[in-house]
Amino acid sequence: MENSVIISIEKLVKQFPMGQGVFTALNEIDLTVQKGEFSGLIGPSGSGKTTLLNIVGSLDAPTRGEATVLGQPISKLGPREAARLRKENLGFIFQSYNLLQVHTVYENVEFPLLLLNIQAAERRKMVMDALEWVGLTSKEKSKPPQLSGGECQRVAIARAMVKRPSLVLADEPTANLDAANSHHILQTMVKLNEELGTTFLFATHDEKVISYLRRKIYLLDGKIDKIEHVAVNDTVPS
Repeated sequence: MENSVIISIEKLVKQFPMGQGVFTALNEIDLTVQKGEFSGLIGPSGSGKTTLLNIVGSLDAPTRGEATVLGQPISKLGPREAARLRKENLGFIFQSYNLLQVHTVYENVEFPLLLLNIQAAERRKMVMDALEWVGLTSKEKSKPPQLSGGECQRVAIARAMVKRPSLVLADEPTANLDAANSHHILQTMVKLNEELGTTFLFATHDEKVISYLRRKIYLLDGKIDKIEHVAVNDTVPS
């Protein structure tokens, strides 16, 4: 697979008002992520990892500097352009699943495709493909309250992957799962990364997630503390 830069971050600063001053959540971040990476932002609470993930996902904008995602400079995107970037190119996986409780598994996974105005027959194939990836074709008519936590997170992965996005952003995706379910979820994401070439970027402090990452980007007090590259053979076997 030909490598190309999918995320380019230069001198990124993010500040929030705090009392009479400001809190600097991100301080002069420089980072690039290549297409097809399986990488993570690692650090304790307050280190800036979720803030950085939100900026990459165009859910927030930098105070200074720039994050360019798929050729789009985040600081220059208006709300409509940012929404289009997310709709067409990004997938999101959250620790709280964010599933629509009154809708079926099928309908939850189908939702991103409705936003893209894809025809019904093609939607059906894409949804069932995504459910097959995560092993949930038999649950298409179930609703989230009928599922286990691990199954709900697999639905969330299918929803994130159904449109085959260029980039998936995962914020503590295993926080509510036991070890067995966590490994199942992570092995699924590794498989999708390898088979579809999808780029994954995590924000985590979960050692289970960290053990699967091929590049570990450690944040401390809003700065990159160190970066570790891991050979594929040294990650947890899938």
